[in-house]
Amino acid sequence: MPPSTLSLLAPAKVNLSLRVRGKTADGYHALESLVGFCDIGDHLHMESCGGPSSLEIKGAFSHALEAAPSEDNLIWRALTELEQACGRALPTRLVLEKNLPVAAGLGGGSADAAAALRGLMQLYGLDLNPVDLAELALRLGADVPVCLAKEPAWMTGIGEVLTPLSDLPAADIVLVNPRVALSTASVFANLSPVAKKLPPQEIPSGWQGLDDLCAFLGGQGNDLQASAISLVPAIEFCLSTLRSSGARYVAMSGSGASCFALCEAGQGAEVASAYGARRRQDWVQAGRLIGPSDTKVDEA
Repeated sequence: MPPSTLSLLAPAKVNLSLRVRGKTADGYHALESLVGFCDIGDHLHMESCGGPSSLEIKGAFSHALEAAPSEDNLIWRALTELEQACGRALPTRLVLEKNLPVAAGLGGGSADAAAALRGLMQLYGLDLNPVDLAELALRLGADVPVCLAKEPAWMTGIGEVLTPLSDLPAADIVLVNPRVALSTASVFANLSPVAKKLPPQEIPSGWQGLDDLCAFLGGQGNDLQASAISLVPAIEFCLSTLRSSGARYVAMSGSGASCFALCEAGQGAEVASAYGARRRQDWVQAGRLIGPSDTKVDEA
């Protein structure tokens, strides 16, 4: 029998690398990105109910979403899209704890929508065709399908082509944000013109350990980082502070302004503490990378 209540983690999506390979025929940027997830994220609580559905948003960053009507929220859109797909009402009380900064390059809204889809499927015992579910997720946003799987993936195309990868090497991760929202469109608009579409990078087959992963990431980098720094100079201070705090590898995630640091398992809290002592005004959280073997990651 399906449960009547659920609490799910909506894990942050981290673009560990991001290359802009050129432009497609229709003018979109062709991307390549190694996407990972961590045990830091929003929490979504849901309960089946007899009355109309409702959505409440609370938490540290709830104020950033208060101005938008609930029907524009990706969680609400996920609910209504799923109702249309299965042809029935799914009356649910939804409460989102918004722990991730908004417009931060961590896929927070997409992760929330993906958690809603996973939870509603379980709450109501739905058995939607995987192809239909994937198409539904993509209608909600380009990042929702990868967040639905919440597993490491190689992302190409404009972000819609996904190749699942095995677990990444064990590592702690520290996420930081200077508490500045940054529009993805603004970062792309500020990007230096891409001369031509480059040949694709071979899909990575795995890494022997953290050193191997960091070497790969160092060769890939994030092509949006310079553009984002020119718009939000504080990003450079975030990166330099992470480097001086004992991290093994440091970069910006996605279009920013959030940055991340990878470090040996068990050292994340120490790096986060050192960072926080230097930049007390910033948001900073320590956790670990997660993957397909983390079967209980949804237990918020």
